[in-house]
Amino acid sequence: MAQAPKDQAAVGTADPDEDSPNMIVYRKIEDIITQIQDEKAGGVPIRTVKSFLSKIPSVVTGADIVQWLMKNLNIEDPVEAIHLGSLIAAQGYFFPISDHVLTLKDDGTFYRFQAPYFWPSHCWEPENTDYAIYLCKRTMQNKARLELADYEAENLARLQRAFARKWEFIFMQAEAQVKVDRKKDKTERKILDSQERAFWDVHRPVPGCVNTTEMDIRKCRRMKNPQKVKKSVYGVTEESQTRSPVHTPAQPVRKTTKEDVRKEITFLNMQLDRHCMKMSKVAESLMTYTEQFLEYDPFVSMPEPSNPWISDDTTFWDLEASKEPSQQRVKRWGFSLDEALKDPVGRDLFLKFLESEFSSENLRFWLAVQDLKRHPLQDVPARAQEIWQEFLAAGAPSAINLDSHSYERTSQNIKDPGRYSFEDAQEHIYKLMKSDSYARFLRSNTYQDLLLAKKKPENEQGRRTSLEKFTRSVGKSLTGKRLTGLMQSS
Repeated sequence: MAQAPKDQAAVGTADPDEDSPNMIVYRKIEDIITQIQDEKAGGVPIRTVKSFLSKIPSVVTGADIVQWLMKNLNIEDPVEAIHLGSLIAAQGYFFPISDHVLTLKDDGTFYRFQAPYFWPSHCWEPENTDYAIYLCKRTMQNKARLELADYEAENLARLQRAFARKWEFIFMQAEAQVKVDRKKDKTERKILDSQERAFWDVHRPVPGCVNTTEMDIRKCRRMKNPQKVKKSVYGVTEESQTRSPVHTPAQPVRKTTKEDVRKEITFLNMQLDRHCMKMSKVAESLMTYTEQFLEYDPFVSMPEPSNPWISDDTTFWDLEASKEPSQQRVKRWGFSLDEALKDPVGRDLFLKFLESEFSSENLRFWLAVQDLKRHPLQDVPARAQEIWQEFLAAGAPSAINLDSHSYERTSQNIKDPGRYSFEDAQEHIYKLMKSDSYARFLRSNTYQDLLLAKKKPENEQGRRTSLEKFTRSVGKSLTGKRLTGLMQSS
């Protein structure tokens, strides 16, 4: 009587996957595969075949597999045996060594049996991270034997964009696995490479082939049990959070509405439009920015004539505020349009250039909108109407060129004017100046002549300074020699 509860407890703790329909099928297939590989019990002989310049280890022919199935499973029609063998091959239990299409042919095509580690009964659910490691590893290995197919190269590029933030980690994992593989025997490595490739041919098949893992009952059951921990092919831990099971009453299932689908589509589109950059690219951009502005940081580079933050001399600030810009200030205008507009002298020079091109209304509109944002709140509506009448209304004296979308948005905003009613129009005009007028301004004679004019006096001053230093050093040496002669004569 005491034995019955123990048996019931043992049944209660059994793995539920063992009773799943797919697992029953897998066990039957694996029994057949085990019998085929058992040469002592009449299985198919696995041999090494000599090729023209190399050897092909551990292979069997498709005709041998078909004959064994017909003989041992009492199949009379060869077509039925080929169909059964193709179903087994589609699950990845054996595979052709020269093709990605997992089907069985009744000819001399060579096949190789899959390692038990990669059998579907082990419940592998490979993630995209595992696939990225595999493809990245393939690019580091023998190019002639393991070159990526076109669809694999496309998948690699897609995964590299998706995992841009942790691609360095994926690359390191692949590099470590390649180092381990290189220590193995050449024949063993060739067999393992083909078995790994066949595993991914099952889970990431060639376009046009049937994916036997898509409509998997086991996966449907696992979707109802999200707390189950996923396993990884290469031992890479997934970023999943484990929680203690909590009993909650079943909630009524709400039907999906059109609004829900629309929100999901909007969310997915936003995720696709996200701009991700690799950490190396971000670091490179930061270093470039730092090097560019190095000489403009008074705490890093000593400014001329002195640093006002550590001395009482304010000459540096006076020079920065003067209308005669130094060569450093003029050079800084070429960094970006923002730098040119921050400097009053650079802004005035840019405005004069636009006047010569009959497009000064763009900058005047941009400056007017900037000034509107600093106006007192009670003056904003009146000033917004003035800007509209001057630049955007029909027959405006200084009409600017806007696209239809920005104009419609601004027209709606001006009905209830505020500080940011012209935000869309201002952004459009800024981009127009940045891509068109600003580039021509940097190439214009106005800017280039000023840049060269500021360089020449400094070069001449540098030459005078070096000449003065040379004269002083020569004078000191002559004076020293005369003193020495006088002392010796005395």
